[in-house]
Amino acid sequence: MPPILIQFFGSLAAILFIAWLVRQMGLGSTPSLGSAQAVNTAAGEVEDGFTPAAIAVDRRGQAALARDGQGRIMVLRPHGGHIAGRVLTAGACADISGDRLTIDCGERRFGSVSLEFDGSRPWADAINRLSGMDRA
Repeated sequence: MPPILIQFFGSLAAILFIAWLVRQMGLGSTPSLGSAQAVNTAAGEVEDGFTPAAIAVDRRGQAALARDGQGRIMVLRPHGGHIAGRVLTAGACADISGDRLTIDCGERRFGSVSLEFDGSRPWADAINRLSGMDRA
């Protein structure tokens, strides 16, 4: 067999092995917020001691809201291979269009987050009360 073919097949085998290894390690996958347990874990990682008392999860598992016992509201969403979250402040506002709740947390770098779930009106009202707005 010519050396160039040996090199080709050796390289191909190495690439396939690395692709298999990456898949086995779960690298490159988008994290999901599809369950209450995932939201609880992510909220605790974003802010130490944040224990959700109420949770709303997007139908696709791509975002979530969590409210703790003190009334603080956290918005969570995937960011690369991690979950990013923010505790909402007076700069936050929420708008509802059908079942879609869109939240602007007031931080330009975090951007806005859209969630689709039933019962979004109470969450929008609570978020808008943070800043004294009545937009939803």
